[in-house]
Amino acid sequence: MASHSPGGVGSYRLALFALFVVSAFNYVDRTILSILQIPIKQELGLSDGQLGALTGFAFALFYATLSLPIARLADRFSRRWIIVASLVVWSAMTATCGLAWGFASLAFFRIGVAIGEAGSVPASVSLIADYYPAERRASALAMWGLALPVGLLVGYASTGWLASAVGWREAFFIVGGIGVVLAPVLFAMIKEPPRGQSEAVDVTLAPPPRLGKALQLFWGNKAYRYIVMAGMLHGFSQYAMMTWNAPFFSRAHGLSLTQVSGLMAMLGGVAGGLGMYLSGVLADRLGRRDSRWRVWIISASVAAMLPFTLVQYLVASTSLSIASALAAAVMMTAYYGPLVAATQSVTPPNMRALGQAMLLLAFNLFGLGLGPWLTGLLSDRIASLIGADGLHYALVLALLPSLVSVWLFFHAARFYAETVESGAVANSEG
Repeated sequence: MASHSPGGVGSYRLALFALFVVSAFNYVDRTILSILQIPIKQELGLSDGQLGALTGFAFALFYATLSLPIARLADRFSRRWIIVASLVVWSAMTATCGLAWGFASLAFFRIGVAIGEAGSVPASVSLIADYYPAERRASALAMWGLALPVGLLVGYASTGWLASAVGWREAFFIVGGIGVVLAPVLFAMIKEPPRGQSEAVDVTLAPPPRLGKALQLFWGNKAYRYIVMAGMLHGFSQYAMMTWNAPFFSRAHGLSLTQVSGLMAMLGGVAGGLGMYLSGVLADRLGRRDSRWRVWIISASVAAMLPFTLVQYLVASTSLSIASALAAAVMMTAYYGPLVAATQSVTPPNMRALGQAMLLLAFNLFGLGLGPWLTGLLSDRIASLIGADGLHYALVLALLPSLVSVWLFFHAARFYAETVESGAVANSEG
């Protein structure tokens, strides 16, 4: 079915590029606060715990929970309308963050960003799963997933420069305004394919089941369940690192805002992008020999990340810390393409947006919601006990969930192979 897609290969490549641009703006707007928290903390007088809540829990609570009802709409109605409307909302709310006068007002505006972003990823992943068949899905999703490192690269580099040139408030105005202006162009580039067209077998689509039934089906799917649980745990460590790496290098190694901005661009944009792309290609290549490699590769990359991060946070040498951070960044985001592809491949076509939303719910509530916040609280607590900055110790403790995820990903590979090879998810009726 995939080779005769009515939109044509070229139109889907263009649509994939448009979805990539939308997702890049998602990450630019989401992570802009990680760099700007340095001048924001000084002007608004916020604590590490408050900053952790702003970058983590306050955002993730609304982002993750609202993705469920919006994903239900995406499984029924036009996904491209939902994606572009989300872009307009979160970009406009990013611009309003420049008006903040304290913790409460900034939290309110960040919640608005979260509400807008809640609709983008589930609908985008559902579209890409219909653009590309299972044997090419990890590579396609890894290409789309490069929006994360590219968004970080652009966000960190431009935000640091904008904050230095015009101020942190104006940086919010400019970044948010660009997303609003580009929305109509991106809408014209995105195509809406028939649902399930990329499957290798005939697909019988019924209306999506009721939410309770759908949740029961997801829980009963062992491959989906274990992969989501493992991703949730790794997400805790990943978001803690992504949020607090900039303050860590500023405090522990004395890097300036401009230096930190450039380093974060290298970590998230170059190193992270390399790991993400290579893992997607390897997952598809090795997966042709043994489908379990599509999940094993995630376990291997997370395991390889851990020793580099320990060196990064514990050594006194700035050059060695930076080198270790670059190596860790390659491994940290390598899970992305294989993880999303694996969950989509064990999810029925009429439930794919919801399946991605469930992954986001677990990943973001536990990962984005608790990772930065608890790490910030730990940093404050450790500092009060030792009388010195405790951020590096808090970051080391934040790696423990990723350690557990290594085993869970490895364990999930067996159920993934059984589910995909049985063809159990090809047809779904409510």
